[in-house]
Amino acid sequence: MAHVANTDFLHVVSLFYTRDLRRAAEALGKDGKDLPQVTGKREALLNLPLAAYRQYQDLAEQGFLKAAKFLFTQRIYRIFDLPYQTQLIPLAAILADIGDAWELEANRQKLQQWYWCGVLGELYGSAVESRISRDFLEVPAWLNGGTVPATVSEASFRPDRLKTMRMRLSAAYKGVNALLMKERAKDFRSGQEFDHTVFFGENVDIHHIFPKKWCEDKNIESKIYDSIINKTPLSYRTNRIIGGVAPSSYLSKLESGSAEATAVAPDRLDDFLISHLIDPSLLRADDFDAFMIERQNALIVLIETAMGKQTAAPEGFEQSDFPDELDEDQEEAEFTVTGQ
Repeated sequence: MAHVANTDFLHVVSLFYTRDLRRAAEALGKDGKDLPQVTGKREALLNLPLAAYRQYQDLAEQGFLKAAKFLFTQRIYRIFDLPYQTQLIPLAAILADIGDAWELEANRQKLQQWYWCGVLGELYGSAVESRISRDFLEVPAWLNGGTVPATVSEASFRPDRLKTMRMRLSAAYKGVNALLMKERAKDFRSGQEFDHTVFFGENVDIHHIFPKKWCEDKNIESKIYDSIINKTPLSYRTNRIIGGVAPSSYLSKLESGSAEATAVAPDRLDDFLISHLIDPSLLRADDFDAFMIERQNALIVLIETAMGKQTAAPEGFEQSDFPDELDEDQEEAEFTVTGQ
């Protein structure tokens, strides 16, 4: 699944090498400034001895293979959908370090909480070198009964952030989409969950719930209808059936059946909608405003569960505290320009 850059691989090797240097120095009684820094910074990579690479390369490789397996369990299947490439480094290093212990249920729960705190807390976006090193040291210690790592304790999510998440360049945007699939969201047309077979076979992607054309016809601004609140994972074929009509109309089409899909019973279709944290009655009534409020609240609960903590907007919080994201129409061009 994951494309691993050479520097990412070397970064993991460097983390192990410098950590073991630090442990050796501690064993000699050194402390404070005399202790080597655990790091994978550029200087450390350039100074990495060949012997160290040979010593830790197999361990690093196993870490990335386990990281790919972990990400599959979180419904992240493509590099395109990976929230943070940078968080892959400590993930691989941690999994390599703890070995088979990652398969224990209690450890998997903690690893998931740490991962989603990093994604939804948007902590791996920039200036992450020190965080990578800290997580490499703190997360395994936490799994062994130590204190909660900083990435978990420091992470927070402001509820109104959902309103400004409108494109794939946002790690949290990708994260919410993956969480919906992880929580067993079912395709509106087929009722299938989005495991890797369905994901690739049905060309699953993020699509509008209230279609773009319908929203524009109702004079709803793109900065509102393009938010993740009005989006969900769906197959390409299902999105074609949805088209640009009102939700009540495309739900009727799904219930009636067509050449592209067999008829779906209303109660089953309601179950499919609920699996996406959608209130069927609001969708059938084409009540966009009420839908946006209800789904935002439902997504907040989903996020709180993943992070293992409650969300809260601080006193005096305004949406403008977050840089405004581009509209979806600009996404493809921006994605191309940035080379991501």
